[in-house]
Amino acid sequence: MKTFKIVSLLFVVALVLAACGTKEVGNAGAGDAEAKSYRVGIDTTYPPFEYEEKNGDYTGIDIDLINAIAEDQNFKVDFKPMDFGGIIPAMQAGQLDVAIAGMSITDDRKKVVDFTDPYFKAGLTMVVKQGETSIKSIEDLAGKKVAAKKGTTGAKFATEKAEEIGFELVQFNDSPAMFQDVANGNSDVLIEDYPVIAYAIAQSTLDLEIVGDRLNGDEYGIAVLKGKNDELLKKMNEGLANLKDSGKYDEIVNKYLNE
Repeated sequence: MKTFKIVSLLFVVALVLAACGTKEVGNAGAGDAEAKSYRVGIDTTYPPFEYEEKNGDYTGIDIDLINAIAEDQNFKVDFKPMDFGGIIPAMQAGQLDVAIAGMSITDDRKKVVDFTDPYFKAGLTMVVKQGETSIKSIEDLAGKKVAAKKGTTGAKFATEKAEEIGFELVQFNDSPAMFQDVANGNSDVLIEDYPVIAYAIAQSTLDLEIVGDRLNGDEYGIAVLKGKNDELLKKMNEGLANLKDSGKYDEIVNKYLNE
């Protein structure tokens, strides 16, 4: 009888331990499920917002910002570098969940994507080879060759103005090639986001200079496919607000632009 009681007691203890073990495994699985991974489209030819270092790591304002939002909102980031013009089509094809690529908030893009609250005020500007004095305003582009990057608001702006003012538009796949084209004197002027070209000129030996006033007041936003990812959009906005409140946002921007 005593032997039976001991065996029964051991059986009960085993059941309790098994139950506890099962509960712990369940909790671990739930924790992993909470940390979702999102595919993030970036354009690594766009310093200071995003670019690739010599060791292969990605860096820049956008990279640091999305990583900080991910930490704040408990999700993981899987970066997918590509040409800027291919980012929204990749989202439409289901290859990306989100995009952060110095993307200006425009009415045309709003037809396809939902934007977060703006995270940076940019604006387009004109850039010429150093010493060029014939271009001071948009009206001076008549008869000139103007360079812009494909798929950007700079290219859209230039396309809309080309016939009105009377200039030739040349479009490039990446910013460095566009910068070099103007520096070499092949194109007379380029149109680019102010913070991008200001950083590029400061960090390189390109013989370029900014001229005239800013052409517009563009603002950058983080994008998700329209009507398809409200949960992620909410996470982005909450994370961005938290970073601004904590001072982390200013810390990230000042690291690259020293504003």
